[in-house]
Amino acid sequence: MEKKEQLPCLALSRPLAFIDIEATGTNPRVDRIVELAIVMLTPQRSRSSHVFRVNPGIPIPPEATAIHGITDADVKDSPPFAAISGKVAAILEDADQCGYNILRFDLPLLEEEFHRAGFVFDPEKHRIVDAQRIFHQKEPRDLTAALSFYCGQMHLNAHSAESDAIATMMVLEGQLRRYPDLPRDVEGLDRYCNPRDSSWVDRTGKLRWSDGEIVLNFGRKKGAPLKEIIAKDRGLIEWMLRQEFPRDTQEIIKNALEGKWPKPPPPTES
Repeated sequence: MEKKEQLPCLALSRPLAFIDIEATGTNPRVDRIVELAIVMLTPQRSRSSHVFRVNPGIPIPPEATAIHGITDADVKDSPPFAAISGKVAAILEDADQCGYNILRFDLPLLEEEFHRAGFVFDPEKHRIVDAQRIFHQKEPRDLTAALSFYCGQMHLNAHSAESDAIATMMVLEGQLRRYPDLPRDVEGLDRYCNPRDSSWVDRTGKLRWSDGEIVLNFGRKKGAPLKEIIAKDRGLIEWMLRQEFPRDTQEIIKNALEGKWPKPPPPTES
């Protein structure tokens, strides 16, 4: 069988590195790499793969393992990123880079890991292709596009509030017809559209329960008890209250400052 040439329609002047990262979470500033794959395509269309398992040095949260299947045990004997950083840097040095959501996740996370390892990794030295950006720009995902896709109809009066509301009703009907696995009641659709983690204290998960205490679930103080931050880092609390966090998050913090704490949820049965 004749081997298919890779990306014959794309001109390459130097290697193109297709990058994907599995990590401890989705925050490039604080999360760590647990697996890095680089699939390199040369201008001559030869392909090579480089896959690294990485010990992140911090526990892999269960919710991250549920997505990529990698556990603490899987990487306990793997090298830290610092030990492979030189090799990774050499692989990427003369290559352009491509990924899906690479601009918002993979490259910022790589940059942080290289910084911790003492390397300067400057994405600006490389040309970047983000397949997600292309998808979002070429395939509109507004109400007009949804009405056309699900109902086969033109949205002739877009941005009239009543017309948009009726179009939304038609789109939902089309989605229910198209996807038989969707819940058939509003309660189920609410869980589908707005999944809630039982450990979250607020609606968006900025705060969560841990052993009966409220802890931060973001940023450099992720995992720190809110009670401890109130006692030792009032500057951070004041910063949080100045930010545009959801109202319920701010109310919980304001109440905590007054010594009013929400009741922790009952322990889940194992």
